[in-house]
Amino acid sequence: MEKIKDSNIRNCSSGASATQRDSARCVIAMAASVGGLKALTAILGGLPADFPAAIAIVMHLAPDHKSILAELLNHRTHLEVKQAQTGDILRHSRVFVAPPNHHLFVVKGGRLRLSSSAAEKVHHARPSAEPLFASVAGIYQKNAIAAVLTGGDGDGSFGVQIIKEKGGKVIAQDRPTSQDFSMPETSIETGDVDFILPLNEIAPKLIELVDAMKGSVHHTQSDSMPSGC
Repeated sequence: MEKIKDSNIRNCSSGASATQRDSARCVIAMAASVGGLKALTAILGGLPADFPAAIAIVMHLAPDHKSILAELLNHRTHLEVKQAQTGDILRHSRVFVAPPNHHLFVVKGGRLRLSSSAAEKVHHARPSAEPLFASVAGIYQKNAIAAVLTGGDGDGSFGVQIIKEKGGKVIAQDRPTSQDFSMPETSIETGDVDFILPLNEIAPKLIELVDAMKGSVHHTQSDSMPSGC
């Protein structure tokens, strides 16, 4: 059985280099569970069609059933939404959703990689936020944003710490607008959450943060970061 250990999560992408000129320079990693469809619909629906960042999403889904999450979201936003596949490249204005029963990683060049369906669960979940957050942090560093949305258990609480270590930003959905506050609360308790926001304020904050990153991106070049925006 393929195993995913903390050391692998932390180091799965650090030190990678990239050459794809068309891959995104800014990436937002989102995680959700209970109530996630409503939250993701509200956030993605509030972003413009030319949003200059890529978005990767992990949502806890039934492992044995085909997911139509990407299809549903695609009809509720100006962005292009698809279910992630190994080899996809993160590009701005596009959203990639992890399929059921597979962890989602970002590797060199802003490419996506799916784990096998036998990979170890993290926080009882596959996909889990932890591999996604950690790998996004390793590649995109200061140009990474994590958003922990409504959901149960503590998924994402380890990954947000790595996002912060690498200089990125972290958003958590607030209690009143979360159907289940467990995931955001656990991340908030780490002390590494920058913004605790109601659902209707998350999309505007993402626009603000990405605009700021665009202004500084040419001054923060890294060998592990894809080129071109």
